[in-house]
Amino acid sequence: MSITRTLSRRTLIAAASAFALAGTATAADFTMRISHQFPPTHHTAVNLAQFEKEVEAATKDRVDVQIFGAAQLFKPNQNHPAVASGKVEAAAILSFQWGGTIPEMSVTIIPYLMTSVAKQQAFVGSEAARLLDAKMEAKGVKNIAWIVDTNDGIFTSGKKLLATPADFAGLKIRGLNKLFDAGLEAMGAAPSAMPGSEVYQSLQTGVLDAGFTGVKAADSRKFYEVQKYGVASNIILAYDNLVVNPAWWNGLPADVRGAIQKAADAAVKRSIRTTDGVPPEDVKVLNEKGMQTIALTKAQEKVMADAMQPAVKKEFLEATAPDGVKLLELIDRL
Repeated sequence: MSITRTLSRRTLIAAASAFALAGTATAADFTMRISHQFPPTHHTAVNLAQFEKEVEAATKDRVDVQIFGAAQLFKPNQNHPAVASGKVEAAAILSFQWGGTIPEMSVTIIPYLMTSVAKQQAFVGSEAARLLDAKMEAKGVKNIAWIVDTNDGIFTSGKKLLATPADFAGLKIRGLNKLFDAGLEAMGAAPSAMPGSEVYQSLQTGVLDAGFTGVKAADSRKFYEVQKYGVASNIILAYDNLVVNPAWWNGLPADVRGAIQKAADAAVKRSIRTTDGVPPEDVKVLNEKGMQTIALTKAQEKVMADAMQPAVKKEFLEATAPDGVKLLELIDRL
């Protein structure tokens, strides 16, 4: 076969491939790109993958959902401006990552405030949720789902179980943000907020004496290699908000919007556990890997709540006046 003939054949193949790809790209009437920070095995990433299937099935492929996880499209702190500006149609944003932009969003990480299954179920569609939805809309994005990321956490240590407020005195510990850290300081600890990806090395090198993360994350991040003890409880509630660009959303036909919202509602329902308490199987996994791990009883959780909540609520109310008072009242009624 001549070189010319070979090149000609390759050109035809390339052209055919390009045509096929172009056909695929234009097959859908609408594109919904979703940016998030979670690795593929994370439960929210798995949940959103199911959301993708349900949207495409319900719309008969009129909507092409494209998910960009593990911060491959935007970093966590870039997701909000990216959606608001229309660079991407949607993103899943951790509720407490709004920080000073919407301080009211941190209400769910007030220790032991709304981690029960009943509270989470009642929160969906509530006046409290609508108040926060309006806050996000005022910042240029529309929230369509309150997907539960976690409603538990684990304090880890190399020396002892951190099961009572007195156990925290003098500890250099991983914090979350200014709000949550006020509760740690109230127990005598010295918190240092840092990304989850940096905690392992800080524990290993002694920069931190103690860690804090989700119970499942303590396993996936291998805290058991550098920490001997773990105390798990239903301490905080973190949501992954699925937000969309309002102009894009309003430009969708009503039936398409309805199909997306129905799939989003299903994702929320999947994310809420059916029973209270830290899943025993998650505690068992850590024990089997060498970390002596316990789950606090309800009575022990109350002691911790009494020690942490006053300082955290004070910090929250100072940052959120006047809406913070109303929000706490609404949550108390759930």
